[in-house]
Amino acid sequence: MICRKELYNLLENNEKKLVRLTSDLIKINSENPIGSQREIIDFVKKYLSDAGIEVQEVAANADHPCILAEIGSDKGFSIIINGHVDVVPAGDLSQWEFDPFGGNITDTQILGRGTSDMKAGIACALFVMKLLKQSGAQLDGNIRLHIVSDEETGGKYGTKWLCQQGYAKGADACLVAEPTSRYTIEIGQKGSNELILRAYGKTAHGSLENYKGDNAILKLSKVLQNIGRLRRIGGKYTVDQQEALSNSKYIAKTKLNVPGVENVIDHVTANVATINGGNKLNMVPDFCEAHVDMRLPIGIDLRQLEHEIREMIKESCVEGVEYEADWKNFGNSTPIDSQIVQTLRKNAEDIWKIEVLPAYQWASSDANYYRKLNIPTIQYGPSNTEGIHSYNENVDIEDVINASKIYLLTICDLLGIS
Repeated sequence: MICRKELYNLLENNEKKLVRLTSDLIKINSENPIGSQREIIDFVKKYLSDAGIEVQEVAANADHPCILAEIGSDKGFSIIINGHVDVVPAGDLSQWEFDPFGGNITDTQILGRGTSDMKAGIACALFVMKLLKQSGAQLDGNIRLHIVSDEETGGKYGTKWLCQQGYAKGADACLVAEPTSRYTIEIGQKGSNELILRAYGKTAHGSLENYKGDNAILKLSKVLQNIGRLRRIGGKYTVDQQEALSNSKYIAKTKLNVPGVENVIDHVTANVATINGGNKLNMVPDFCEAHVDMRLPIGIDLRQLEHEIREMIKESCVEGVEYEADWKNFGNSTPIDSQIVQTLRKNAEDIWKIEVLPAYQWASSDANYYRKLNIPTIQYGPSNTEGIHSYNENVDIEDVINASKIYLLTICDLLGIS
């Protein structure tokens, strides 16, 4: 029976294959929404099948299939490893210093779109699954792989759908291989919601705007000038959440280096993302609509939030403005003392020889769907955050190798390989 140390050595002896796998994934253009997911899904299926792992493809939408795979036994600890293979569009190719889909490998980095978000994390998960399967390791439990191809455009055909269909049932923990940093385990996040503000006016000939009509765009602009008052609303955190909250504020302050930015963790953020209004240049607009990206912290009081929205409109001293919001997603977290948190933390600190902080994410991700099912869920994955959703994305080879080691050792600890 193969032991933990032997598995670790086996991984070290095959590090070049892991780097090449990451590069091969990058070379497959899987932009979403403008690209196709078929090629990369087929690649993942073949990789797992060639390793002797049974693969199931399921889909709510044929253009965005999901992959399910499992190794181990029905008894014992059950861990899900989740990740997405779709990437944001490369954008203006002239802004790239290298081919975004070249998968180039330097002495220290792998280059291309999706290296950090999140094909390096996917490669680590696939590589570790293959290693465990082909080594004949005896698992006291099982590893369930959830690979989705719809995350970057909202994810309704991906992780959300998998959880709704019951594919996460019975899991004891979930590891999402999203990019974090070597220093951080993300154990919670804010909830993402949409606020819609609408202003109604009265149309007239554009040449008479100062005298006739009621300009809906100007009315809504007065309301939007007060959007900052929503950012004063904070969340409520339990005593058990204070350590992670403190870690999160420290990370935000250090990483983002903007005065007051640490408040992004435990306060509402409201980003006016799009505005649409008016029909024609020579007409006074009688309608205007704004869509606001709202991120809600853990413990938000919806009554207070709704009150502030109404007051924001009232203080603008305009008539004919209303709002719409369907608050569905809220700040969510995994207890800091959960087995998955502390086990991965110990292994990450052993590998990196640094302090690794469990913390909350100021954005949102697929992790919340597992937490809604009361599955302790964390995010930890290799990344260089500067290039994510931007140009010249890359990942350090050392990060990829060490992340795979941390995944392997964490699985060994949770599934009884000593």
